Amino acid sequence: MLWLMIAVVLVVAVVAFIATRPANYRIVRRGTISAPAETVFSYINDFHKWAAWSPWEKLDPDMKRSHAGPPSGVGSRYAWSGNRKAGAGSMEITDSVANQRIAIDLQFERPFKARNETEYTFAPSADGVTVTWTITGHNNFIAKAFCVFVDMDKMVGKDFEQGLANLKTAAEADAARVRR
Repeated sequence: MLWLMIAVVLVVAVVAFIATRPANYRIVRRGTISAPAETVFSYINDFHKWAAWSPWEKLDPDMKRSHAGPPSGVGSRYAWSGNRKAGAGSMEITDSVANQRIAIDLQFERPFKARNETEYTFAPSADGVTVTWTITGHNNFIAKAFCVFVDMDKMVGKDFEQGLANLKTAAEADAARVRR
């Protein structure tokens, strides 16, 4: 009987601890790219160009992709369905201010359902343009429990850092070709 009471107290304590975890999250990374803002902006504002820089595009060579709406800007949509690593979901550009800001409604279907807001902002810098990549969302109870064991900022932030490095490589190569 004592073991049962201890087990119940432990379960209640764990559930209470998880319930106190933050419901909302925000992950932010920045990178400076030595290229004109319009070059960098075009890589994000057009989902057709994401293959050149997105850290998730190469997770599944057989990933199915579809595009809808205008080729770029507000209303442009992109959906994917791939293996266990790539998952499935969709994105839609909800706001696009040339060379300043892009907002995207990001929805995951697999491996878990989630809805996030993603924002890219562009600020002039001495070396070109600084891109700030932000994702915000809401954790349900299961996601809160997952985050007790996994640092989402480090896990997703690593992908953002890789994506910004890829974007830097692609945009700077374009800018160099134009200068020649």
